[in-house]
Amino acid sequence: MSISIDEIKKLKDLTGVGLTDAKTALVEAKGDFDKALEAMRKKGLTKAEKRGEREALQGIVDAYIHSGRIGAMVEVNCETDFVARTDDFKALVHDIVMHVAATNPIYISTDSIPAKVREAKKAELVEEAKASGKPAEIAAKIVEGQIKKYFAEKTLLEQPYIKNPDISVDEYVKQHISKLGENIVIRQIRRIELGVSE
Repeated sequence: MSISIDEIKKLKDLTGVGLTDAKTALVEAKGDFDKALEAMRKKGLTKAEKRGEREALQGIVDAYIHSGRIGAMVEVNCETDFVARTDDFKALVHDIVMHVAATNPIYISTDSIPAKVREAKKAELVEEAKASGKPAEIAAKIVEGQIKKYFAEKTLLEQPYIKNPDISVDEYVKQHISKLGENIVIRQIRRIELGVSE
């Protein structure tokens, strides 16, 4: 079975792995490009999660203004100034700031949602479930699902990435962690809309 160098390069570019790893993945997948891509993505995400434990203190702040009506700013950190200056990192940060402008997330991650806010929303949904007359067990499951959905829509890393809704923003960031070989952290997000106050 022959595997073309073009397919190896394509897999390398999409996943950020080395040529040898890309070729090995294609051989193991018996030339099935999609299968090899899936295997490499899983491997890359595993590496990305390990990198997530390293400290990220470098990075950049980027801003985006849409039609003079919506403005967004983000601070995204990485481990070294060298990576912060790369085109790939700058493109990632710009994609994130445009995503923030488009979707208006309130929180960066589920960990950043205050317990008080979560509990208040849960209490509200429990009352609605009780009022609907559903049995307690079913109501509890419905409420859990509703809470997850409600906060996923308001949490940046949980949102479907606007340029590729098949993946979350978190997965998009992890792809870059894998590609760039450094931990990447979204530290701050801000969004302002003309005529709308918080």
